[in-house]
Amino acid sequence: MSDPRLIERTDMRIEAANLTKRYGDRDVLTGVNLSVAAGETVALIGPSGGGKSTLLRCLNGLNSFDGGSIRVGPHLLTAAESGRLTPAVTQVRRLLGMIFQDFQLFPHLTALGNIVEAPMQVLKRSRAEAEKQGLELLTRVGLAGRASAYPNELSGGQKQRVAIARALAMEPRGLLCDEITSALDPELKGEVLDVLVNLKRDGLTLLLVTHEIGFARRAADRVVVLADGGIVEEGLPDEVFDRPKTERTKQFLSRVLA
Repeated sequence: MSDPRLIERTDMRIEAANLTKRYGDRDVLTGVNLSVAAGETVALIGPSGGGKSTLLRCLNGLNSFDGGSIRVGPHLLTAAESGRLTPAVTQVRRLLGMIFQDFQLFPHLTALGNIVEAPMQVLKRSRAEAEKQGLELLTRVGLAGRASAYPNELSGGQKQRVAIARALAMEPRGLLCDEITSALDPELKGEVLDVLVNLKRDGLTLLLVTHEIGFARRAADRVVVLADGGIVEEGLPDEVFDRPKTERTKQFLSRVLA
């Protein structure tokens, strides 16, 4: 089994081919084709219920899917194998960290404790090594003095930055971010978005579900519009936001920019 840390960032392409996902009689994803190049930052926007979060969860192996395939770096996920913790899923999760809207921190662990748990358990690092890395990551996300704080002692923006540091502790080659600023007030959103801009500069592959149009315009290399289970438009930020081509995109933007 290959070590994800040895995979070059130039090999970190994320691809979904004809991806289909159903919940009962409802089609959530209907033949989605998406490719994210290594080091690219892609903002995934669209109306609620359009399938954005489901797509991220499928890419990370958290959700099963009913048709098509997913490739992350050299690892292929197929519909026949989805929903099971296969070696390929394990490797994909090592390559792609995922950050959720609701932080999902362990309330009984400190900020540092939340960060070191996975490296110790999964990567088999010593506590000293994991804590050294954890303190470096807290500094990187602007929380150098909060290592001993518990989640209930942190603001929402601080919790989300701890969640980012926790994901980075596994040394992923890319991050999937699922509306990670939607529960934060404007000032705290800025704290988190600044961290993402720095990660982009570091060359991580980023796929972000977001309603932050200003951030997407500023930081994304490409914007993808997902609505009604399919990609209706994609392009450079200025093209999509200023000169949308499809009526569905125009309709969505007229609501979020009003």
